[in-house]
Amino acid sequence: MSLILVKTREIPFVDINSLHQPLTEEFLSIFTEVVETGRFIGGPMVERFEDEFASFCTTKYAVGVASGTDALRFALIASGISLGDTVITVPNTFVATAEAISQAGAFVEFVDIDERTYNIDVEMLKDYLSNCKINREGRPISKKSGSPIRALLPVHLYGQMADMDPIVELAENYNLLVIEDACQAHGAEYFSRRKERWQRAGSMGTASAFSFYPGKNLGAFGEAGAVTTNSEAIAERIRMLRDHGQTKKYLHEIEGYNGRLDALQAGVLSVKLKYLEEWNKRRQNIAQRYNELLGEIEEIITPYEPDWVRSVYHLYVIRIPQRDRARAYLKERGIDTGLHYPVPIHLQNAYRWLGYKKGDFPVTEKVTQEILSLPIYPTLTEDDQNYIVEQIKTFLNRV
Repeated sequence: MSLILVKTREIPFVDINSLHQPLTEEFLSIFTEVVETGRFIGGPMVERFEDEFASFCTTKYAVGVASGTDALRFALIASGISLGDTVITVPNTFVATAEAISQAGAFVEFVDIDERTYNIDVEMLKDYLSNCKINREGRPISKKSGSPIRALLPVHLYGQMADMDPIVELAENYNLLVIEDACQAHGAEYFSRRKERWQRAGSMGTASAFSFYPGKNLGAFGEAGAVTTNSEAIAERIRMLRDHGQTKKYLHEIEGYNGRLDALQAGVLSVKLKYLEEWNKRRQNIAQRYNELLGEIEEIITPYEPDWVRSVYHLYVIRIPQRDRARAYLKERGIDTGLHYPVPIHLQNAYRWLGYKKGDFPVTEKVTQEILSLPIYPTLTEDDQNYIVEQIKTFLNRV
């Protein structure tokens, strides 16, 4: 019996090489500069990128660090989060969000997500805080941990910002910090009704964390991250935290970490930052075309983008029946897809100690069984998009 091959083409989930190849000469010049100067960690190249990225995010400071996880952890610690505090975030995110909180010494508490945006449900957050006891500092006491809630950590998931105005208002009312997890939201924007203007991701919180993992909208050639803030004190403390707590060589003011940004990664990021807005616009156009092609398919739920945000579509996430079968079907036909994220944090073994159980966050648990991330990157062609959508339609017709 002969073997029939179904696969007719190859469409990767992410295609980084197609972005890098036209920039080869610029990358080589960065490599040459690093080799000739011998400045491998920190130095002028890192400082240059920090200035450029702060300007891009419209903040006073950006501090480069070794990874997005370091950025989250350092942002929390530098803002004053420590042992005995509670930080509220969402269960529908990458585990690093929770790791940063618990590794800063704080208790992780979750609020469920909005089923349309997949970001934190601000009404649920408001209800939860309004039913907490308040301590002398005006902060709510966590029902779960019994400790004071010190910060809110909204996640700008898939490239779309959370509804920040009510989050910031709640933080002001309850004497809380706001730490933005902007690791997927480089260049995303939010229209603040309070300030009557658009604001960039990373500019609305006490401090904000970015990841430059290679597959991000702005990615390095390895691990890298940054914290943005308008606070000079927080920026200075992060500079110490990333470098073993040093203010100058061998003078350690605090206990720190080894979380410095390599010069080579900073140089690569400076090159790519010049193209980020163009690449984001391309992602937005691709997402809009996906919406048009998939929008009339009754079984598919396409991303919901409120008029007060401009998503940069780090991921294009649909909800589809029989998700796992659909993913396997597409794989057989050469289409790579992703799952972000199939197991919520509150159901992960690593965070069993938090005491949550199945059923505690029904919206998160529902959508994580249905979500499927389709290929999206600036060089994705219309022909490839057409093929992806055709295969999805064929799958749905068969089931």
